[in-house]
Amino acid sequence: MLKFCCPVCKEELNLDGRTYKCIKNHCFDCAKQGYVNLLQSNKSKSKRHGDDKLMIEARTRFLNTNFYKPLCDLMCEFLKKYVPQNASVLDAGCGDCYYTEKIEKALADRNASVVGVDISKSALIAAAKRSKSINLAVASVFSLPVGDLSCDAVLNVFSPFAPEEYARVLKSGGVLLRVIPLENHLFSLKKAIYDNPLKNPEESTEIDGFTLAESQELKYSIELKSNEQIESLFKMTPYYYKTSRTDQQKVEKLSTLQTEIEFCVLVYKKDNCDKY
Repeated sequence: MLKFCCPVCKEELNLDGRTYKCIKNHCFDCAKQGYVNLLQSNKSKSKRHGDDKLMIEARTRFLNTNFYKPLCDLMCEFLKKYVPQNASVLDAGCGDCYYTEKIEKALADRNASVVGVDISKSALIAAAKRSKSINLAVASVFSLPVGDLSCDAVLNVFSPFAPEEYARVLKSGGVLLRVIPLENHLFSLKKAIYDNPLKNPEESTEIDGFTLAESQELKYSIELKSNEQIESLFKMTPYYYKTSRTDQQKVEKLSTLQTEIEFCVLVYKKDNCDKY
């Protein structure tokens, strides 16, 4: 079973009732919503940690429509192919656990231990409603609260990218599953909002310390048939916070929208190395 580590001394945390404790007696209480806060706030200069309540609520509404189910199915297919029995799986930047919860079910026959980490408390409040069996912690993906060489798989799905930290926590030969948007992802949504919409920049698929084992592009289109669905999609993206009020009003007037969905799912294997 994948266990959290103390953010103070890095010793293993064990759950005692509703409190996580390490052998040095550092204690962290579980929130009533179902997560533990392991974020060392004094190391973060930001007053706002991660996605806020508005963005999380919009994402939950949109994902619950299952427009991204083909992506989730592909992720599950890859993980079932690559992770061993009794695997330890960490979703680094799990959000509201839409993908995490379905992955946990897909790996049930592997007796997998699945853990979710996100820097947003709002995200984990929503995540706890999806699953009571996924252990959840508020923490940064750049300082994951798990031990060295403790994970068989790490997920990086539309979250900040921390390859050195993934290398630290993954076992030798462990897998990193990464999802990135392709250049035309949501381009018709952008065209409806902006006068000069930009396509997504191409991302490098090379990662030091990892070998790309397999990748697959996923391209299809979705038709949004209500303003509520369009608003939910818009507000769950970073575009909402970077868009002028004038352009936001364009979205408010839309009643239907057909837009592109383009992802690439990549599976990497961690290289053998002396450091980890």
